[in-house]
Amino acid sequence: MATTKLKGNTVTLSGSEVKVGDAAPAVTLPNKGLEDKTVGGSKDKAQLLIVVPSLDTAVCATETRNFNTKAAAIDGLETYVISMDLPFAAGRFCSTEGIANLDVLSDFRDKEFASKYGMLIAEGALRGVTARAIFVIGKDGKVAYKELVPEITEEPNYDAALTAAKAAV
Repeated sequence: MATTKLKGNTVTLSGSEVKVGDAAPAVTLPNKGLEDKTVGGSKDKAQLLIVVPSLDTAVCATETRNFNTKAAAIDGLETYVISMDLPFAAGRFCSTEGIANLDVLSDFRDKEFASKYGMLIAEGALRGVTARAIFVIGKDGKVAYKELVPEITEEPNYDAALTAAKAAV
């Protein structure tokens, strides 16, 4: 099983770990308007999946704002932020922060995304929410890039994620 850290303490993740080269499981999640969106699987565009514990934290908010701006410049890329936040809270966040270039999706219903991608925190103070990670999925539906951020309280490697996204489109 994969692990990450929360303030220096190791936490175990549960679910099926997805690795680079694996087929990205297709999962349908509600967006802020409760409309179903499917992530993963093959599509006519590459996908950038930004996985965060909660938009209601400073690091997650900063990460979402950064990708809202930077990923928008990449033509042929669908960009999603996935968390356990309720869709209504995600909608408020987007309105307040001016997030318009990506979709925010919620895994609150049955934690299917977190389970199928191995991103569900299984222990500790944040058990039951998603770890911080980035997945780039090519048009062929395979994972082209993955970063499981080693410390949940830190931001991902934006340059590496965006370079992988550009290569995937």
